[in-house]
Amino acid sequence: MKVLVVGSGGREHAFVWKLAQSPQVQALYAAPGSDAIGELARCAPVKANDVKGLVDFARKEKIDLTIIGPEEPLTLGIGDAFADAGLALVGPSAKAAQIEGSKAFAKYVMKKYGIPTADFEIAATPQAASAAVLKMGLPLVIKADGLAAGKGVILCYNEAEAEDAIRLIMVDKQFGASGAQVVIEKLLVGEEASFIALTDGETVLPMASSQDHKRVFNDDQGPNTGGMGAYSPAPVVTDELHRRVMDEVMLPMIRALAAEGCPYRGVLYAGLMINGGQPSVLEFNARFGDPETQPILARLKSDLAALLLATTNGTLGRMSVEWDPRPAVCVVMASGGYPAAPQTGFPISGLDEVKSDPDVVVFHAGTKRIDGQWTNSGGRVLGVTALGETIESAVRNCYGRVETIQWQGAHYRTDIARRAFGRMT
Repeated sequence: MKVLVVGSGGREHAFVWKLAQSPQVQALYAAPGSDAIGELARCAPVKANDVKGLVDFARKEKIDLTIIGPEEPLTLGIGDAFADAGLALVGPSAKAAQIEGSKAFAKYVMKKYGIPTADFEIAATPQAASAAVLKMGLPLVIKADGLAAGKGVILCYNEAEAEDAIRLIMVDKQFGASGAQVVIEKLLVGEEASFIALTDGETVLPMASSQDHKRVFNDDQGPNTGGMGAYSPAPVVTDELHRRVMDEVMLPMIRALAAEGCPYRGVLYAGLMINGGQPSVLEFNARFGDPETQPILARLKSDLAALLLATTNGTLGRMSVEWDPRPAVCVVMASGGYPAAPQTGFPISGLDEVKSDPDVVVFHAGTKRIDGQWTNSGGRVLGVTALGETIESAVRNCYGRVETIQWQGAHYRTDIARRAFGRMT
């Protein structure tokens, strides 16, 4: 089987790393890939949002299966384009991908079909947004409706913060056209978890639970990022809560989208807030999370290629998933200045020392290899991922390796997975 991975970050490096272990995969490609991904796959100079270019490449190389990493090509209709070309792709149609591409659409579907989520208002002008803030009361969350790389969400505890958020999104257009309208919703409290599943439109096969850390600094301080670390499993997702999420969130959403005329196949990601054993949906994504993918795939013992293929041909009901019982932790090492203005181009040391540990793998999110030397080239640079017999030992193992890797200005959170201590063995 020939497999194409679309994207160039740490999530896509993890895909390639895991797919390379599959006996079903004879040839592995990535578009556009990266220098690190290129050590395991043949990279093609086709951008992730070049839908036509990706279709042409997949046709030329007779690709049997394509997995999409980032959200943009899904919302641009790559699922439809590949289907029209008779090519197998893990991902929904553009209409179904609106669950991520439009927060307003996702909220509409959740409200209509009784999927638990926060109360909300949708506003298309700054004036309407301000009126919605007064109507709903504080605290609130104000979100750019469209794609914003995980950064278009602003928590507001007073009226000044709310007005600043409205101005930033709708007037200053920090997130471009994604802020043409906003979703204003009540602030949910509790503990977050990520719930990711594969679906062929009928069967929903859950992956291991995980928990992301979006804020840039310790104790969930500072602005949102694409994710500063993750761990799996997340102990807040108990067996009972897992059942409730499947029964109240995942299966109802698949049925709802079918009822709305956009049957869903691919990866369904629910970002959840858990409070008193009750799950509420913060957001839906149409793809694997980053960096949640890294610890999840580090624990996956089943053949990823076989699971992905089953989502495209309607055979997911015949599949099961086997997991390494050990927890895994991923710590994201970022460039100085991230997320506002990453400082790049510095040589990275210590990577060779990490390679000797069979329970640690380093996924490259933003690096380049120049004259044999790895350098940082993006905001999020590396995802150091480690397994351990307990969550505490996985954390120790991970941070022990993180401390050996250095470059000028590198920074990372030091509290990834700490809230799981004492709750997981």
